[in-house]
Amino acid sequence: MRRTIRAGAVLAAGLLAAALAACGGSSPSSGSGSASGPSGTLTISNEQGTLWTCSFNPFNPSNLAQGVTFGQVYEPLAFVNTLESGKATPWLATAWAWSDGNKMLTFTIRNGVKWNDGTPMTAADVAFTFNLMKKFPTLDLNSVWSVLSNVTQQGNKVVMTFKNAAVPYFYYIADQTPIVPQHVWSTIANPVSYADANPVGTGAFTVNPCSAQNITYVANPHYWQPGEPKLAKVLYPAFTSNDPANTYLATGQAQWGSQFIPNIESFYTSKSPDNHYWFPPIANVTLIPNLTVPGLNNAAVRQAMAYAIDRNRVSQIGEYGYEPPANQTGIVTPTFSSWEDTSAASQYDYTYNPAKAKQILTSAGFKMGSNGIFASPSGKPLSFTVINIGGYSDWVASMQVIQQDLKTVGIQITTDNLSQNDFLSRLYNGDYQLAYNNQQGGPSPYYEFRQWLYSANSAPIGKQAASNWERYSNPATDALINQYATTTSKAQQQQIVDQLQQVLLKDVPFIPVTEEVAWYQYNTAKFTGWVTQSDPYAVPAAYFYPDMGQVLLHLAPAK
Repeated sequence: MRRTIRAGAVLAAGLLAAALAACGGSSPSSGSGSASGPSGTLTISNEQGTLWTCSFNPFNPSNLAQGVTFGQVYEPLAFVNTLESGKATPWLATAWAWSDGNKMLTFTIRNGVKWNDGTPMTAADVAFTFNLMKKFPTLDLNSVWSVLSNVTQQGNKVVMTFKNAAVPYFYYIADQTPIVPQHVWSTIANPVSYADANPVGTGAFTVNPCSAQNITYVANPHYWQPGEPKLAKVLYPAFTSNDPANTYLATGQAQWGSQFIPNIESFYTSKSPDNHYWFPPIANVTLIPNLTVPGLNNAAVRQAMAYAIDRNRVSQIGEYGYEPPANQTGIVTPTFSSWEDTSAASQYDYTYNPAKAKQILTSAGFKMGSNGIFASPSGKPLSFTVINIGGYSDWVASMQVIQQDLKTVGIQITTDNLSQNDFLSRLYNGDYQLAYNNQQGGPSPYYEFRQWLYSANSAPIGKQAASNWERYSNPATDALINQYATTTSKAQQQQIVDQLQQVLLKDVPFIPVTEEVAWYQYNTAKFTGWVTQSDPYAVPAAYFYPDMGQVLLHLAPAK
């Protein structure tokens, strides 16, 4: 199932060092390949809670969330591995260098790459992609044009000029931006609504065919890496709930899984010595208040909710302990423990405390009614609906715990379990009161904070927000996020992250509940080259982009 994303024990300093250095021009390792060409069929079991729409537009947030397009079909300029301290590997670009006080970034674009229709890929395509995002801001999912001022082609190079020093944006520009072909996308009148049913990318796989029940990926005969891919075909069936998807894995019908499995040892690993799993921690699974909704726009209500939720119980009942309880600083531990402001966390002490939750509401003028529900001074009860993805059985169970906890302190919530497509549409457009979801995160806590808190990532109600779904806007917070991008000083970065933690502790714009993990199950009977804890070459969840493409390139039929 599509869960968070961005993981690993990583330091921002590692990414900054990789981005600041001029990267060498070596090609990615292509492996030995096969004299007879690609072979074998891999099946993925990644429950999405919905059928496939057969849309592969890589700028559509839903397509990215479902892991159907970016990595295996479309590719980035560089691959940044957040499980290996932000290590950056040349991809469609062979080299890059910062200049002008880290306000100019120049990429050298790889020669010999073709789109899967046989047309050569050039620097013109790269410059076109970024300028397309400027022309249609909805495509700019990571708000890179909030810091970019110009992108131009100069021969086989692409030169990017920034308004200010912007080193952390290397991650968004190089790793998180899919490059699309100018000869296709320049003819599209509205790229925002474009379905892209027959995607033309540079990746190792093409789509052939797609139906509501299954996506079939086949090896791209024009792929630019010799001997790759080693797999001939990848099947990606649609699952609308966990149970059949888990059975597919346990019985060996699928070899790569990315979902929650209750009692995983008895249900999955005990079924075969070839069944394995690893759940590296990444970001936060969060209760998201719509900050435009009366009641939820009151910080006292959000603070009370943060004290009322027993995160340990949610972790144990909803997630079987596989996802640890989160904390209100927003810092994922132990992944980013060195970043946590423990003194601030102790000062607020957001441990489970229903008595304090009631005290906060009473002090803010709310009164308990005869029905056991608090109401505002105007008489409006604290009663809300929360949207959730009904196919995610662990999230449904987690929400039942949260619902009980909030009812105990006089806050009533009603659950609305939706298909993933309906959920994402309502979430992105702000058509909800409360929601339960996660972010993608990145190579330091800064990235998840930026996704949640940066006003450029938000949008008016009725229009799609890229990641700031709660519609949080604070000029002082924006200034902190922008300031982080201007410095490579670890001490100054830490000070900024400390202040961002204070935002979460005081304003509670969102409520981290459990720590998100990259769900990952794999079977070694038929295929080799899997990600392991000792070889974390990519985040191993099938929904994690563009890492999914890296995993597929490493996998090969077992001899």
